[in-house]
Amino acid sequence: MSKPIWVPSPERVSSSNMARFQDYIAPRVGHLGFDALHDWSVSHPAEFWSELWDFAGVIGDKGEKPWLTDAGKMPGAKFFPTGKLNYAENLLRYTHENQELVFWGEGRVKSRMPGKELRDGVARMQRFLTAKGVVAKDRVAAVMPNMPQSIVAVLGTASIGAVWSSCSPDFGVQGLLDRFTQIDPKVLVVCDGYYYNGKPIDLTSKIAAILSKLPTVEHVLVVGYLGDAAQAAARLKEETGHASVLAWDDALAPGGPVTAKFERYAFDHPLFILFSSGTTGVPKCIVHSAGGLLLKHLSEHILHTDIKPNDRVFYFTTLGWMMWNWLVSGLAAGASLLLYDGSPTYPNAEILWRFAERERCTHFGTSAKYIDTLKKLGLGPGHGYDVSPLRCIMSTGSPLSPGSFDYVYHAIKGDVHLASISGGTDICGCFVLGNPTRPVWRGEIQGPALGLSSDVADDAGNHMESGKGELVCRGPFPSMPIGFWNDPDGARYRAAYFDRFPGIWHHGDFAEWTENGGIIIHGRSDATLNPGGVRIGTAEIYRVVETIPQIQEAVAVGQEWLGDVRILLFVVLKDANVLDDDLVKLIKSRVKDGASPRHVPALIIPVSDIPRTRSGKISELAVRDTVMGRAVNNTEALANPEALEHFKSAAWSHFQPVA
Repeated sequence: MSKPIWVPSPERVSSSNMARFQDYIAPRVGHLGFDALHDWSVSHPAEFWSELWDFAGVIGDKGEKPWLTDAGKMPGAKFFPTGKLNYAENLLRYTHENQELVFWGEGRVKSRMPGKELRDGVARMQRFLTAKGVVAKDRVAAVMPNMPQSIVAVLGTASIGAVWSSCSPDFGVQGLLDRFTQIDPKVLVVCDGYYYNGKPIDLTSKIAAILSKLPTVEHVLVVGYLGDAAQAAARLKEETGHASVLAWDDALAPGGPVTAKFERYAFDHPLFILFSSGTTGVPKCIVHSAGGLLLKHLSEHILHTDIKPNDRVFYFTTLGWMMWNWLVSGLAAGASLLLYDGSPTYPNAEILWRFAERERCTHFGTSAKYIDTLKKLGLGPGHGYDVSPLRCIMSTGSPLSPGSFDYVYHAIKGDVHLASISGGTDICGCFVLGNPTRPVWRGEIQGPALGLSSDVADDAGNHMESGKGELVCRGPFPSMPIGFWNDPDGARYRAAYFDRFPGIWHHGDFAEWTENGGIIIHGRSDATLNPGGVRIGTAEIYRVVETIPQIQEAVAVGQEWLGDVRILLFVVLKDANVLDDDLVKLIKSRVKDGASPRHVPALIIPVSDIPRTRSGKISELAVRDTVMGRAVNNTEALANPEALEHFKSAAWSHFQPVA
């Protein structure tokens, strides 16, 4: 057995929130090691989530026992059925301390919002919404950068029980309409524009175009990012003829002291509507509950990520990705939030590390793709920047390759908790993630989330001790969606997660347990390759191919061919490299030795770009459909839909297999 790549010190383990929680529950359940703790958390879910509620100091009322009803129903189980709380009240409970929001927009726009100012802003947002007739369960939609005003807006919305939904400013008009026309928002919060790669991008025309198709919007708030919000609001009002378009500062003008009031709503009161990527059709509108997300995020932030009051947490994300909602909840753990908007490589690839150093970042979150980019650029942030406060690096979006594990510990920091995490928009959280009290093994996610009976199942839904299968969850957990918007009988919701294995959540990832108790995600199971009837995860190929210096990135898809499936591997070459016979043979040899002969692609084809969703994930399904000559239903879900042109048959059909 290989050795772990990192082992936490005894002092680090004993001072962790995880250890504190184990001590906290010991008088009632005994002192449990992590494996026993996880077993107890899924065999006694009501007790576990109740203990977490108390340990985390949730503000609210758990209600009467039982704290879980219909526990055997998936879906149908209800946590804290008579409980009440307010999400915003819980996130603002530390704002009288040293908590703050720090914002960088590509290094050119910088601001700082102290906790007291955040609380005041939320109170003023609450006052504005209430004055405009917004009530519980009305929808507030946003097209905003990742900046402090976005957090003021979401907490002001949640404080009155209204429902928040957001997209990032880079979404196209149709992409925004595909989402917002389904939910009928009453208020729209927008910015005048944003910066990307140093260029200002005005949003006025885009916002005007979507407003003409959103008749339910009664009020528009305009935040000034590029310049003068009042001028932008006036221009937008003139273009649209909309009756109520207000500049942010005018709408939330002081007008005397104001204090937020927090009515407490049912535990399962709707909080967020998140959207699926939409690459296979109109995005699903996934409704999440206030209590469910608060508890789930507290378990992940406090226990699994070891966030403590006065920590400083960064995650590179936009408002179009669930990681933004996840980041916002970090306020409930007492953390300050470090917010960044724009390109992560402008004006250079080290901008995020300059931000991390300047703001004494303790938790740095990003995508596996970003780490791989740093590695391929040969950068060593840990050697050029002070990362001494950094305790945890989180990675998600796609599987983190073993080589990227090596890179983090060699080039960023040797003593850091590297937490590869995996979950999704569907639960706005993680099924499997890090654990600050256990070793990190190269290429592996450390283990299952507390309170979730995550498992790997075969085609019949049976547990798999080893081997690759479907990622499932066998029991209820609080952050299961309430349902889908406009799905009154729940048919679409059940079809999405429970039709494959009745009574078991089927997530759609291809995974396997490791001998170390960890887990490896091999990619989406709906993108699994099946040459000769053998299931192969695409991540297994990427892990090998991306170690080849000439390759920048790659995407593999299965093509139906002569009654079977053959693997096509498309590669983006680095610098001036060319895909000659020698490089083709090298790729095939590496894949054969590093994965298996069945993983070896039948064709290897160079392309100049690969399509990605707006959250940065490679869209294998869009590539596969294009290769097969099928229409891609929703190119608006892609950040770079023009890349699909490289995958049309005319671009690669003349390539033949090379022995």
